[in-house]
Amino acid sequence: QVQLVESGGGLVQPGGSLRLSCAASGSIGIFSFKYMGWYRQAPGKQREFVAGSGVGSTDYADSVKGRFTISRDNAKNTVYLQMNSLKPEDTAVYYCNTRGGQWTWGQGTQVTVSS
Repeated sequence: QVQLVESGGGLVQPGGSLRLSCAASGSIGIFSFKYMGWYRQAPGKQREFVAGSGVGSTDYADSVKGRFTISRDNAKNTVYLQMNSLKPEDTAVYYCNTRGGQWTWGQGTQVTVSS
């Protein structure tokens, strides 16, 4: 069993920044080999991919390219999402998981972008 704990969300004004963290624990396997992604779900919408980090690769949804940066600390089994130039449409609950959501989803962390 794997536990995912997301943190770092909050209320921020448009143009602001937040840094999200996701710590994985339990039967992870070799974390450094895992493709880890950030996903988000806005009210009334399906969960969508935001950013991902694999061995030697990173991926971003078009909507966040140039504004969000994914990084990871494999020694801490933790993945981060630096979010800059936030927009109201970035408002959502943010989750992390492997590619395809292999592990049980965590509670997520709420990001609200509003003036």
